[in-house]
Amino acid sequence: MTSAITPFAHQAPLAVGAQSRRQTRAVPVTWNDKQVVIGGGAPVVVQSMTNTDTAHAIETAIQVKELALAGSEMVRITVNSPEAAREVPAIREQLDRMGMNVPLVGDFHFNGHKLLTDYPECAQALSKYRINPGNMGGGKRRDDNFARMIEVACRYEKPVRIGVNWGSLDHDLMARMMDDNNRQSQPWEAQAVMRDALVISAISNARRAEELGLSPNAIVLSCKVSHVQDLITVYRDLSQRCDYPLHLGLTEAGMGSKGIVASTAALSVLLQQGIGDTIRISLTPEPGGDRTREVIVAQEILQTMGLRAFAPMVVACPGCGRTSSTVFQELADDIQRFLREQMPIWRQQYPGVESMNVAVMGCVVNGPGESRHADIGISLPGTGEVPSAPVYLDGERVVTLKGDTIAKEFQGIVLDYVQRRYGNKQAQQ
Repeated sequence: MTSAITPFAHQAPLAVGAQSRRQTRAVPVTWNDKQVVIGGGAPVVVQSMTNTDTAHAIETAIQVKELALAGSEMVRITVNSPEAAREVPAIREQLDRMGMNVPLVGDFHFNGHKLLTDYPECAQALSKYRINPGNMGGGKRRDDNFARMIEVACRYEKPVRIGVNWGSLDHDLMARMMDDNNRQSQPWEAQAVMRDALVISAISNARRAEELGLSPNAIVLSCKVSHVQDLITVYRDLSQRCDYPLHLGLTEAGMGSKGIVASTAALSVLLQQGIGDTIRISLTPEPGGDRTREVIVAQEILQTMGLRAFAPMVVACPGCGRTSSTVFQELADDIQRFLREQMPIWRQQYPGVESMNVAVMGCVVNGPGESRHADIGISLPGTGEVPSAPVYLDGERVVTLKGDTIAKEFQGIVLDYVQRRYGNKQAQQ
């Protein structure tokens, strides 16, 4: 005898999409006529960082341009030496000549106070500073160095990210908190004390920056660690204890799939809870690998979660025993690459195209259905199936492709569809 399945009356339907965004202050980051807003309800901002020697101005400017064209809305560069500081204005000028208004963020550590004061042209050319209080020495020397950097930020009206890192936490603060914890009747585990120290360090340094004259609307915080669960715990706590916008990212996330999976696991949990105003995916590139990969991963995290749209997404089946041919895999890869390559132009010419969905399927099991649900889709023949590939536009079958030129013909159909559908939107605006 089988019993009827009765739904639980007290269960509410699952919510779709992320929870309400955490309310934060808005921090504008500008250069020329370009303004990127972090927090204040603005879309989550994608950042990246160069790995060139900043003292090599042309090489650095070229990589900044590549990252910006890939969709990085701010690009951070290392400023670690007098040689690097001297070249920052030249990098900015080169980018301006190329029409790249992407804001530059200067990454400062041990000697940032000296570089910013000794090279005022560098301080002016940057749109934002990233400083790490844990790398500024100890005691009064640390306080003085921090104050000098904040004073420069105030002078040139530059926002600052105060970035606290697991590996460079304030030793004096950590020692005090460990001592206090050991005196408790029920002390925390050392790991929990370290997480709390990160949060306290970030907030206390932000408050100190305000005391020194920096606007609270010019402060972004980050507490970056290397492990997923620690990052989630730290940012949940930080988000409950301040209203500064937060920069998310695992530090030293790793290489390849490990770095992508770890970053996605950590950031998706926080973003789903409405935490996070700007993100960076700190991937270690493969030898000779493309630095823009970290930008694409950041965009795909936000887009697959439904938080933003950056480029048309391709749905493709994984393949199975029904699909001995690799044609659909090659076509899916070619189309995805084609779409991304077109986006720097399409973004201007065809507003809304970034939300387009494309399906490239490998057999008749799910192929026609998935293709009908996409804006444009193709269902390629699997093993033993009739060698024809129906194409669907807006749910309607419009043509069937055959022969050796399916890939080229389908790409032409995609281009024509974009021009007709999204070109009309531009004309209407």
